[in-house]
Amino acid sequence: MSAAELNVRILLAVVVILIGVRAVGWLFGRFGQPRVLGEIVAGIVLGPSVLGLLQPAAMAFVFPGPVIDSLRVLAQFGLVIFMFLLGLDLDLGKLRGSGRTVTVVANASVLVPFALGAGFAVLIWPRFGAPVDPAVFYVFLGATMSVTAFPVLARLLQESELAKERVGVISLVCAAINDLAAWILVGVVAALAGSFGDSHATRSLAFAAAFVACMLMVVRPLLRRWGEPPVWAVLVIALLSAWATEQIGVHAIIGGFVAGLVMPRRPEWQSRLSDRIGVVVSNLLLPLFFAVVGLSTRIDQLSGAGLLLLAGAVVVAIAGKLGGSAIAARLTGETRRDALTIGILMNTRGITEIVMLTTGLQLGIISTTVFTVMVLMALVTTVMAAPALRIVRRPPETPRKPPLRQSSPTGAGRPMS
Repeated sequence: MSAAELNVRILLAVVVILIGVRAVGWLFGRFGQPRVLGEIVAGIVLGPSVLGLLQPAAMAFVFPGPVIDSLRVLAQFGLVIFMFLLGLDLDLGKLRGSGRTVTVVANASVLVPFALGAGFAVLIWPRFGAPVDPAVFYVFLGATMSVTAFPVLARLLQESELAKERVGVISLVCAAINDLAAWILVGVVAALAGSFGDSHATRSLAFAAAFVACMLMVVRPLLRRWGEPPVWAVLVIALLSAWATEQIGVHAIIGGFVAGLVMPRRPEWQSRLSDRIGVVVSNLLLPLFFAVVGLSTRIDQLSGAGLLLLAGAVVVAIAGKLGGSAIAARLTGETRRDALTIGILMNTRGITEIVMLTTGLQLGIISTTVFTVMVLMALVTTVMAAPALRIVRRPPETPRKPPLRQSSPTGAGRPMS
């Protein structure tokens, strides 16, 4: 394929992806689901699991090998900038003085799913493990079970009008702690998986710690003095950070996330910056990422054992995240209704989970089968959130009062008219 032909085919593939993502996202929105879920499903539909089965010739024409390789490069840019925006929007100030409920729920919603996820990884390792150190596989699967999709959670809170209620604020703060802890774990795992031997792993972790310290103690104060860096400078910092972590041996998205964390905390500037960059990310780069995820998701290859693995993953995920969060909230004195609400909100995984899984697949930590199963688990646990919230938050029915009766001379009563 010549360079000119490749350019034309990439343009066609991008057009097909954008139309498909927009259409399925709109359809999901009509059913009360976050649009981002429909966009993820659209990526799977355009991949070998659906389009490849129904129209293999069409898929081969729209997504030939060279086009897929180009889309992966573009998706990598999308991931880095998406992680930068997550770090930019993450307000660590909310973690101070957050109270007993937040402390207990935040810890339980990380530790319980991590323990169950790591235990689940031990059970499935003999059959579904990847050619890596088993401990890396265990920790990675535990970390992915611990994450909460901060963007999807925020959208759910807005759509359910819980954003300003106490349970909504608790869930947002806990989700911020969850994501921070999960990404730290993934960063450690990425350093271990990308190294060869204990000395290389130790060196990667040491360089990663030095990089984070430099960003927090040198770059962050300089940016504060700058005040409001222009968009081009912000993008340069994000991409340089991604390049640095990739050179260290940690995935590039960790660098993008750290770059977002060190940006100046000026609400109006942050909002403008997020809006300007987010337009390109949400309307172009993330759809391309969803398409790449779809091309890596092989539902058609799930056998009976794979389906059992999926059922087990869903049960473990719900028990660890929803169950652990709800029980912890109940133990701190929350009502049953509010505790269940917190558990349901914390159980949303969505795109953040899929970003982590893509990282694990690229690093060879998980196989295609485990990747597919975990992507489907993320979709199931996120899709169930909106209807579950409607059931739990439904106002209790007011008991009907019996009709008033008027006493008769004989003592019998009859309804008053």
